[in-house]
Amino acid sequence: MKSLSPLLQAHLAGPVTTLCWCWKVVRTDTTVLGFTDHDRAVAVDGTTYEAATGFVATEIDSSLGLSVDTLDVEGALSSSAIGEADLRAGLYDGAAIEVWRVNWADPDQRVLMRAGTIGEVRRGELAFTAELRGLAQALDQALGRTYRRTCDADLGDARCAVDLDDPAFKATATVVSCIDDRVLTVAAFAEGDFAPGWFRHGRLTWTGGANAGQSVEVREHTVEAAGIVLTQWQQAAFTIEPGDTFTVTAGCDKTFATCRTKFANRANFRGFPHMPGNDRAFSYVVGDSGENDGGSFFS
Repeated sequence: MKSLSPLLQAHLAGPVTTLCWCWKVVRTDTTVLGFTDHDRAVAVDGTTYEAATGFVATEIDSSLGLSVDTLDVEGALSSSAIGEADLRAGLYDGAAIEVWRVNWADPDQRVLMRAGTIGEVRRGELAFTAELRGLAQALDQALGRTYRRTCDADLGDARCAVDLDDPAFKATATVVSCIDDRVLTVAAFAEGDFAPGWFRHGRLTWTGGANAGQSVEVREHTVEAAGIVLTQWQQAAFTIEPGDTFTVTAGCDKTFATCRTKFANRANFRGFPHMPGNDRAFSYVVGDSGENDGGSFFS
């Protein structure tokens, strides 16, 4: 239930209303943007909502319980504040968003209709569609540790303790060629040779070129006749050119074997590698062998 100010309530009860929709977006880089479907800019509480942005909103889907409410906002790439490169760079993924109903003749008369975060962003040549997810979306996120075989730490964080600045786990290189802004070839790493697959699941960070500062996960690391080939999981936000430079860190598949042999870090492994599988957990004691008698498998 919405709580309306007396002035807004009186305005809504009148014969004519002067209402508009206003969307406030706080991107992941803390940039604040405002958009409105009114034909003039509207200033509300220190934020200027840009007019004529081409925003079109679908109906709001609301329901009882803890299901996630959604709303799609469609917009043309006509605003100077919204660019294809920013969408591709993921600056709007997870951005906080507020949807206000405002009396444009008196912006102090307003009511917050929805608040949440931007989920999936679909892009076209001339327009985009952003999904607004309600606050209940946060309840779908896993908190705390999960009992599983694989490690739940991020490689290089405080719980993992692997030093990714170690030359054995970090390399620099220069792009020789690139396909589809995703598959790039380098002649060699400045630090020397690394086994194929060493940087699979690793993090590639651009240090030169149009993508400088952007990071992406490495999907594949192979060695071919043309040179060393690194395949990113997604296209770069901007065009990759020969001569662009980057650093890349070793990847981890979260298994105990990799933690032990590749990083010599088994003491900090954050999984449960000896957890029995479903077949073992639901089986029964086998004869006089003592198998599945409830004792330790690794004593």
